[in-house]
Amino acid sequence: MNVGIIGVGLMGHGIARNILSRGGFALRFLDHPGNQPTDELVDLGGGACATVAEVAAASDVVILCVTGSPQVEAIVGAPDGLAASLRPETIVVDCSTALPDSTLRMAELVRDSGGDYLDAPMTRTAKHAHEGTLNLLVGGAAETLDAVRPVLASFTEQVAHVGPLGHGHRLKLLHNYVSVGFMTLLAEAAAQAADTDVDPQVFVDVLAGGGGASAALDRLAPFIVSQDRDALPFVVSNALKDIDYYRSMSDTAGAQTTVADGVSAALAEAVKSGPADAYVPELVRLFRQRKDV
Repeated sequence: MNVGIIGVGLMGHGIARNILSRGGFALRFLDHPGNQPTDELVDLGGGACATVAEVAAASDVVILCVTGSPQVEAIVGAPDGLAASLRPETIVVDCSTALPDSTLRMAELVRDSGGDYLDAPMTRTAKHAHEGTLNLLVGGAAETLDAVRPVLASFTEQVAHVGPLGHGHRLKLLHNYVSVGFMTLLAEAAAQAADTDVDPQVFVDVLAGGGGASAALDRLAPFIVSQDRDALPFVVSNALKDIDYYRSMSDTAGAQTTVADGVSAALAEAVKSGPADAYVPELVRLFRQRKDV
């Protein structure tokens, strides 16, 4: 299969390099200012395309790895976009974090053009993308998933078929709400601990030995103890986007959002007051009352 990818950022770059190096597939990627440096991809045999239409024309499978629903809609639904340009029977695999209702609309456009669609958002981090050990939550037809499993296997450890189309993105938003919510709560507690001169290692050890033991603690502990933010290179503004997507999905479903509203408000204030490139672990500092430290 010939593979195309649109979105060669922190996550997409790792996906692309593993499609080439581990999977051995031909790869074309969209040349875009938001890409990570692509010299390695070119050295491995990847080719840059100037337009979405060029990627579509060269691909049997197209992977989307962009920020969210507005970007996916612009790529798929534009007059010269993916739906208008893809070959018959092309499968679009959307690894972005997007709204389920938008996913269903984009899938309809692709199907009207003779293709098929899977929503396959990722869990885990850019480190796992680089290592080829991402986990995917895939919504869509089982036979469509089976057709692209060889490609997905090149950059994943686990591929879970979680239900019909849209359920991948629904479960990703549920997952990210819980994950980001835990980390936001933990960052607020860690900020208070630091402001009251609690030893940071003691704070981490107490939580790790009790009910605070969690992936959230594992990811924030390096910053709590030694101000190392790189255990989770996930920008706070993207975390806020995911929480607000969850709130939108919940509003549509008529579900309660009391806690989610509080998480959103806390993250929104951090985005407003902090640097644009702040990572989620840095919430520990952004939430502190003693702003001089």
